[in-house]
Amino acid sequence: MSESDAQPPTTFVSDVLLWKRWKVSFGVIVVSTAAWFLLEWTDLPFLTICSDVLLLLIVILFLNSNYAALRNKQPPSLPELIVSEEMVNNVAASFRVKVNNVLLIAHDITIGKDFRIFFKVVICLWLLSVIGSIFSFFTLAYIGTLMMITVPALYKKYGDYVDKCCGVIHNQFSKHYRIVDENVVDRLPHNTSKDKES
Repeated sequence: MSESDAQPPTTFVSDVLLWKRWKVSFGVIVVSTAAWFLLEWTDLPFLTICSDVLLLLIVILFLNSNYAALRNKQPPSLPELIVSEEMVNNVAASFRVKVNNVLLIAHDITIGKDFRIFFKVVICLWLLSVIGSIFSFFTLAYIGTLMMITVPALYKKYGDYVDKCCGVIHNQFSKHYRIVDENVVDRLPHNTSKDKES
């Protein structure tokens, strides 16, 4: 059993994100850069690229296996990928809880229970709309991958300095938010249907 087999998947992922396995981390950046370049600059459809890559892999594995059989060698063994019922049930249960929480928040927003959450959601959706009009989906996915692979390592190295800067920024945002909250949000009429019913 190799060292990577003995470690749980979460340990492997954290090692990659913190550049303890720098070859894998660097490989992620190289592969994501190549994929981004292929998808954004060649103007080939995503489905075509995926199909071509899978076709190439299947043909290579098929030829390799038959070549080994012709030379009376052991064909290369491929790992069996099995999804257990327990894993599917755990993922489904976790997904159900998260979806229910999102639906509950959406319900509260649409009936006007909490104007602050409504305001935050509107701002976030507007920002996503602006960002989406500037970048394509694959560019955003590429930027997200680069941030995911670099930010944790940089934060581990410069975490104290980042925390100080974020604390100052958070205090400034809190001060401005309180001003908006006192002058605008508190003056808006609130939904008083429950008060009238009781």
